[in-house]
Formats: sequence, C-alpha cells, structure tokens
Amino acid sequence: MTLLALGINHRTAAVDMRERVAFSPAQLESALTQLRALPDVREAAVLSTCNRTELYCITVANGERQLLEWLGAFHGMPAQELLSCAYHYYEGEAARHLMRVAAGLDSMVLGEPQILGQLKDAYQISRQHAGLGSELERLFQQTFSVAKQVRSETSIGENPVSVAYAAVSLASRIFDDFSRARALLIGAGETVELVARHLREAGIMGLTVANRTLERAQVLAEACGGRAIELNAIPQALEQADIVIASTASELPILGKGMVERALKVRRHRPIFMVDIAVPRDIEPEVGDLDDVFLYSVDDLQQVIAENRRHREVAASQAEALIDSGVDHWLHERRVRGAGDLIRRYRQHGETLRRDSEAEALAQLARGEDPETVIKRLSHQLANKLMHGPTLRLREASGQSRHDIIQAADSLLIEGPATTQDSA
Repeated sequence: MTLLALGINHRTAAVDMRERVAFSPAQLESALTQLRALPDVREAAVLSTCNRTELYCITVANGERQLLEWLGAFHGMPAQELLSCAYHYYEGEAARHLMRVAAGLDSMVLGEPQILGQLKDAYQISRQHAGLGSELERLFQQTFSVAKQVRSETSIGENPVSVAYAAVSLASRIFDDFSRARALLIGAGETVELVARHLREAGIMGLTVANRTLERAQVLAEACGGRAIELNAIPQALEQADIVIASTASELPILGKGMVERALKVRRHRPIFMVDIAVPRDIEPEVGDLDDVFLYSVDDLQQVIAENRRHREVAASQAEALIDSGVDHWLHERRVRGAGDLIRRYRQHGETLRRDSEAEALAQLARGEDPETVIKRLSHQLANKLMHGPTLRLREASGQSRHDIIQAADSLLIEGPATTQDSA
C-alpha cells in the first residue's frame, strides 16, 4: 500500500469546476464512508475549500484512476472531465504536497494561515468517521509539526499581501489594541467586506458600515456584528471612528478636509487612521495635511504589499527547506516501520521452524532414540529449513541477473567481521 494525494486547485481548475467537485460539510461523512469502502483504499481524508478539493489515501500503486472515477461519480460528472485539471502524487511527493499546503506555500495568497485550520478540520472529520489509520495519522502529525515550525521559524505569515489585510496591518501600527478602537468602513464591496472580516478577527470593539444603499450595508454589518448607516450619517459616525477605510465607486470625494476637521475637534484631537482604497479617491488628499490624521492611499498599500511579497518569497525558500527535512523524516520513519514489519514476519517464520523442529526432536527423545543422534539431526534439519527459501530465491535472482538482490543478500546473510562493539 502507498500514499496517494489526488485533487484539483485554483491553479489547475476554474472556479466553476472547483464548485462542482467541492464537498459540503454535510457530504463529508458519506464521502469518507464511500472512499473507505473502495476495495483498494485502506485510509482516507478529504480536504475541500473554495480553492481546492483533495483526497489523501493509503491505497494501491497506480490507484489514481479509481479515485478519479469515484470523485467524478460522487459529484455526478464523467471522470474524463477531471483528467485535464486533476493532479496526483505518490509517497514522498504526496507528503511534500500536503506539507506545502499546510504551510500556505500552495495557496493563492502565499503564506495565508487559514488553510492550516481547514486542514486540521479535515483531519478531525476523518478521525471522527474512521477514515484515518496509523499511516495517515502519522503523516498528519508530521505535517502539523512542520507547519508549526514554518510559522515559528520563518516570517511567511507576518507580512500582508492583500490590500484589505495590508490596510488592517497598517492600522495596527497606530492602534496596538483593536479591542478599544472603533472603525468606520465606507462602501460595501468585496474589499470592504474583507477589511471588515480582518478587523473582526483582530477583535475590533465597534464597526460601522456606511453605504449609499443602506440594505447592502446592513447585510455586511450583520455578518460582522456591526451597524449600518447611510452616507449622510458619516459626519456623526466620524466623531467616534478611530479607523476609517473607504472603498466606493463614487466619482467625487466623500470625506472632505472640513468634515474631518470638525470631527477632530469633537474627538479632542485623538488620532484617526485613514486608508483610501478607492480610485478615484474617496478622501480628499488635503485631509492628510491635518494633524492627528494618518492618511494612506492605495498606492501606499501597493508599496507595502510589494515589499511584503518579497519578504514572503524569501521566507518561502526557508519554508521549503524545512519541508524537505520534514519529508525526509517522514520517509525515514516509514522505511523503519516497513523494516520492522519485515523483521517481525521473518522472526515469526524462524520461530515456527524452531518450534516444529523442537517438537519433532522431543518426540524422538520420548521414543528412546539416542540423544546425540537426535541433536545432530535437529541441527541439520533446522539449518536446511532456514536456508532452503533464501537459497532458492538467490538461484532465481542469479538466473535473472538481479545483482541488486545478490549484493543485498551478501550484506544480510553472510556475517562479516565482528565490530569493536560486538567483540567487547
């Protein structure tokens, strides 16, 4: 049996294909049950996110076709449709792929941390529904250990590489405790939605969403535990806002210098951090001239993102080295376990031969046969039984010119000179 990883991701498949083969939480138990029921699958785990669907299985060599056909059948589509966008890896390369996924090296945003939590969820679900056995259990534990090492020993996740995250990261330079800060978000599009999510995860105390369409603002505010207002209520909201992030499609600025000046007087000049992500601008550039206002434009964020992406690429090369080490460790342990199984079977075989020969010798002694003759016969027969199988296989290997087997047998079967430790 071997480790096989098979799947599709954002690099190999468009979003419509990824949607078709994604597993909902309600489907995972059934999927794992079906996977484990396949004749050649011993263990299985399923990872399904918006960017990837992947199967990790202990199965037979060349088992990718069976898994591909099962994946297509589960989602009601021909396996042929998946051939052009599916990938598969075996053994060390499969382990490497899983570790790269866990470390965020295979993500759309290099080093993003969410995938590790999603992978841990997939691991727990597989455990709950009897998908994991000893092999996948060890693989996942090694993977989590490597991912933790990557996070602690490199800066792969420290530098934001999206506009939304960069904006929140810049805000953290001004406010070291978001739980005591209030934010005003102007707009309700995708970027503002991401900003709201990052702020909520950072523990923001209060969140207000202002938008031209109140209904759209209410949807976003409810999802993030905030409140919604119309644009004409911004002056009052500004008086309470420590953080202002704007991203609308307005052709004219929404925040002017005078409005911000009045808000600062009410705030008694407590600082306001502002990010204008919009093009054209939502905040008049002159606002940045005011004391106690820290104003950043989308160009400022792009510079931060470009620099941070370079830092992440350096960290990514360090992470790859840690993953190489993790894969080597996993392969070494797997080989050791494989040798252990072989040793146990070999010793059991030898013990069976010994017991049979012993029983025969004791029966001969019980019949009154000469002890010396019995012992000589016992040693001769036992030696023949132990050497019979290897002798036949060595002759076959010689006839097939399998010099690798001959050399291995010479190392394993012929006792060399005793080492210093052996002689002691």
